Order: sequence, then structure tokens, then C-alpha cells
Amino acid sequence: MTNPLQEITQIAHLLPLPVLQDINQRIGDWLAMGGRDDDPYIEQQLRFAKRFIGE
Repeated sequence: MTNPLQEITQIAHLLPLPVLQDINQRIGDWLAMGGRDDDPYIEQQLRFAKRFIGE
């Protein structure tokens, strides 16, 4: 399986800018507070992005 951050990067061009900015801010805050890029929270953001584009 691909890293959730990589998957978000791959579909980023399909997301409206405000949605992408929101996801970016949330992930940035999460990582700044000590979260890891493979934590379930990042996977949750990926699921949100996929739902938004109808995947």
C-alpha cells in the first residue's frame, strides 16, 4: 500500500483549492504536534479527500 500522504499528493489536482488547503493545514498541524505521516489521522484525511472526489 502507498503511504497516505503520497496518495493525497497523487489526487491533489482533483481537489478544489480550499479543500486541499484545509487538508494541508490539518496534516501540517498534526505533524507539527508530533504525529507521524503513517498515523490513522492521515489516513482519515485521505478518506475525506477520496470521498470528496467521489472515489
